[in-house]
Amino acid sequence: MAALFLTTIACDKDDVIEETETIEIENVEVLSNAEVAFPETKGTPTERFYGLNQLNLIEVDGDYVFEGDIRFRPEQLTTEILEDQRSVGRTGGRWANNIVYYAVSPNLPNQSRVTSAIANWEANTSVRFIQRTNQSDYVYFTPGSGCSSYVGRIGGRQDITLASGCSTGSTIHEIGHAVGLWHEQSRADRDQYLTINTQNIQQGVEYNFLTYVQQGQDGAEYTAALDFDSVMLYSSFAFSANGQPTIVKKNGSTYTTNRSGLSSGDIAGINQMYPGDGGDGGGGSENPCAGVPNYSGNQSYSIGDQVLYQNNLYERVSGGWILLGECPAPESPCDGVSPYSGNQSYSAGDRVTYQGNLYERTTRGWTNLGPCN
Repeated sequence: MAALFLTTIACDKDDVIEETETIEIENVEVLSNAEVAFPETKGTPTERFYGLNQLNLIEVDGDYVFEGDIRFRPEQLTTEILEDQRSVGRTGGRWANNIVYYAVSPNLPNQSRVTSAIANWEANTSVRFIQRTNQSDYVYFTPGSGCSSYVGRIGGRQDITLASGCSTGSTIHEIGHAVGLWHEQSRADRDQYLTINTQNIQQGVEYNFLTYVQQGQDGAEYTAALDFDSVMLYSSFAFSANGQPTIVKKNGSTYTTNRSGLSSGDIAGINQMYPGDGGDGGGGSENPCAGVPNYSGNQSYSIGDQVLYQNNLYERVSGGWILLGECPAPESPCDGVSPYSGNQSYSAGDRVTYQGNLYERTTRGWTNLGPCN
């Protein structure tokens, strides 16, 4: 099962790159069968903060790429932790009611890749894909120079780019990012199962093989062990500089990369994120963010302390901050209340909504109880 969106930031936010270099991203689709956003494109290594997490990225023409095929918009990232930044443009959000709205560019070749990938997701999980009409948040399958996606629901149109060489399996993989999955080999415990042959990795992209801990972060997953069948796992030859394996099992052997469909581990994990009842991934009805203070850069924190940042809940651990999840939207007093209708008769005690406010009928008329939000 792929590593999910639960990571931490290193304690020292001042540890930043002082010198940058421009590197050449080789055509790794040919060499390694790995999904990449911009093959044969120059990029500049950089570091940015995503929430409270510091990421190693490649900047390509104003876009930011993480681990080869994961994209970030510039407005999603900052060069430092901002005290008062709100939850604009974050990618940690899940898709409400297990529904992902989507559209397909008419210029996308071999559109059966999309329909087949969606069929695999719908046959094995509770996530449903509905073609967009006028929804503002949606996934857009479009041609590109490589295979890429954003992670989670980020708001507005978010592209999944598919070059002609991106297979149905790669499309399943990129949809995995869009619903909130990271790569499997990023797990904090992966060194128990894998060996990284750093001498075989293309120069300048070694950061793609760091675990969350090696980046000064912690990782948290929904499965107990690394899943060699995960559709989110790199191949043994990912980003190879010489045709030799970059990732092998502990016994030195390579493994077969799964791009045929979601594994049992992928399914088990995603069904925790998107349970069959269309919920928010569990945790009960209580708001875990209630009463938790906002993060402050002027305050010292101890292990176990929890804070809110960009509408997400974090907990302090020995390696930094771990993201526990997104704060649920506050309940509205208008939930389940019907809008006012001039064609209906009302009795004392009846409630209606009207122009964003909640009203209650009394013996003398209507009383405004306040705004819905």
